[in-house]
Amino acid sequence: MDLGLKGKRALVTGGTKGIGRAIADTFAAEGASVSVCARNAGEVEDAVAALRKKDVPAFGRALDVADANALESWVRASAAALDGIDVLVCNVSALAVGDSPESWAKSFATDMMHTVNAVATAVPFLEKSDCGSIVLISSVSGFEVDFAAGSYGATKAALIHYAKGLSRKLVDQNIRVNCVSPGNTYFDGGIWQNIEKGMPDLFASTLKVNPTHRFGTPQEVANGVVFIASPAASRISGANLVIDGALTVAV
Repeated sequence: MDLGLKGKRALVTGGTKGIGRAIADTFAAEGASVSVCARNAGEVEDAVAALRKKDVPAFGRALDVADANALESWVRASAAALDGIDVLVCNVSALAVGDSPESWAKSFATDMMHTVNAVATAVPFLEKSDCGSIVLISSVSGFEVDFAAGSYGATKAALIHYAKGLSRKLVDQNIRVNCVSPGNTYFDGGIWQNIEKGMPDLFASTLKVNPTHRFGTPQEVANGVVFIASPAASRISGANLVIDGALTVAV
């Protein structure tokens, strides 16, 4: 299937590793120009170089997405470098699991407000696109209570609600908005690898209850994200795409 992404321009926060990197790579493989941001400058440089090897324009900048001014600057610089924006994917998470004031502050500043600030800056550019699309990365923890209940789960739930509201608000501007909620996803350096090493009992019990008897991969999530962001999904807006291997039981 041709997703219609050739020549389009996609921005991905946290696009240097894990799910974000797989999303950026998949956009590039479909012929889209890509801009990424992340905190580690070396990882940003490596990601941009790898994206350019796919024969597409690429841009990147190192920043903390909780810094609203730096995030806004990156969005604007990306639009200048790529000559516009067609897709925005808000992927970064603080992964702040807990119920402490610190975990709530991190979740709100990073997961929630980076999304709000990125969307606000990108919308004027997305309005000029003929296929404007926003995808917010939530989590299965955002609609079912699990071990991540507290700051992480509540903030991910807020992202699902925010996406639904945005889909209605931006429909007249021809901008689609969707959420993607991955289940447990394993990759080198990711949270589940850390849990495997530091909390093996939790890792084993989580793996046991998954009907597929394995964790998902970043590429499996990226495939769903890139499709729902693409012109091929032109009638899909306000949805929450769950990619979890039948893990959750919510209807």
